[in-house]
Amino acid sequence: MEAYEYEVMAAVEHTHWWYRGMRALTAAWLDPLYAARADLRILDAGCGTGGNVDFLRRYGAVAGLDLAPLAVQLGARRAPGRLQRGSVLALPYRAASFDLVTSFDVLYHRAVIDEDSALREAWRVLRPGGRLLLRLPAYRWLASRHDRSVHGRHRYTLGETRALLERNGFVVERGSYVNSLLFPLALVQRLAERLCPAAPPAGSEMRPPHPLLNQLFGLALALEAAWLRRGRTFPAGLSVLVLARKP
Repeated sequence: MEAYEYEVMAAVEHTHWWYRGMRALTAAWLDPLYAARADLRILDAGCGTGGNVDFLRRYGAVAGLDLAPLAVQLGARRAPGRLQRGSVLALPYRAASFDLVTSFDVLYHRAVIDEDSALREAWRVLRPGGRLLLRLPAYRWLASRHDRSVHGRHRYTLGETRALLERNGFVVERGSYVNSLLFPLALVQRLAERLCPAAPPAGSEMRPPHPLLNQLFGLALALEAAWLRRGRTFPAGLSVLVLARKP
């Protein structure tokens, strides 16, 4: 990603509606499995500046890994000793080291030249019965200026993500589109970008909106999380969320 995106991430990832909402969606699937546990070994592969490392500690001991030196440097201020630099294509951990691997919006980056290699590495470091929680941006036609600024390479469908996991040996347990209630707003934004392609970008899209909007958008994702907790799914959305298991 561009350096300024990491700086924005480090500044807002505990308060911005998107980050908080995505953690609520994550908890909707992980809490039923692990809420009573605090002994898991967890890897956040592609951890950015470490906000999710903090969140995942509710389930056990967490290691965070990211390729970008700036991300690790910024995150180390908040999570000293828990973040290290490395590639998801060659994880610096022993086989069968973790009970849970998470990967949030990582495989779609240009630096991940081969998703299969990254998934094989996740498989290698997972213990038998361990799980991978994978989130990816949805739909190639939704690519935007933000994708370019974070060096996005590809956006996925749910079916494509399922097939990707299954061909690398994972058993898909759950899958859904998420960030669905705000989908119409995103469509309007993408249309505006296409109608005015020469308009200068207004900085990072992840800068906090007005506090009222921050609350309203966060509420939308909280409602989605409640829906997922009931075992329901969404037919479309801005992201794909899939939970898979290593047999």
